[in-house]
Amino acid sequence: MLGKCVKKHLEKVTGHQFKDQDLLEVALTHSSAQNIGIGDYERLEFLGDRVLGLVIAEMLFHLFPTAKEGELAIRLNTLVDTETCAQIAEKIGLPDLIRVGADMKWLGRRRLSNVYADVVEALIAVLYTDGGLAASYPFIHRYWSERIHRPEGQLRDAKTELQEWAHRQGSVQPVYRVLTRVGPDHAPIFEVELQIPGFSLVNGKGESKRQAEQAAAKEMLYREGVWKQEIHGYMNDG
Repeated sequence: MLGKCVKKHLEKVTGHQFKDQDLLEVALTHSSAQNIGIGDYERLEFLGDRVLGLVIAEMLFHLFPTAKEGELAIRLNTLVDTETCAQIAEKIGLPDLIRVGADMKWLGRRRLSNVYADVVEALIAVLYTDGGLAASYPFIHRYWSERIHRPEGQLRDAKTELQEWAHRQGSVQPVYRVLTRVGPDHAPIFEVELQIPGFSLVNGKGESKRQAEQAAAKEMLYREGVWKQEIHGYMNDG
């Protein structure tokens, strides 16, 4: 059962008095701790991700009235990505409140950043189900507004983004290996395998070795939630 101190802390950082304490407890529970018997945050994270995206999109729409869709998309992605959400989780003290299984506790905070980001979104979902957008807006505005005017930068290529992300996971490096090269010399197709210690392998294909490596890096970024498919897919296709 959720302790009074935990509930009080979350009400302080969100500015909302929670009615559904059971749902709040679910939001703090990872699937690896299912032996507790209360479920996990995954469904809430799904909802919270959409609520966060909507609120940030509206903020950007009003704050940057002359910005084109491409610029808004880059800004949105930066504000809702795993790194930003994990940083906000740290700021409001969520890591110490999350329930995870014993097999995950040894990973340390760097490797659990995806979990922290997911729990922030689950918390937003609880705010939304508990009090609608009226409860969600103040929390999101409070912790995202300070970041919204930062320079949006440029959309970096997938290999560069992945290398920096991998370094943050514990100074590990991506390793690319060509698996196959098929087709005629004038139109070859390469397939590359990408390995990062501690993560499952991914493959990528392209008309050159570099294209295949970029495709594999992009797939890893999508799978780990660092990039959003709908945003980066649009930007890379456009």
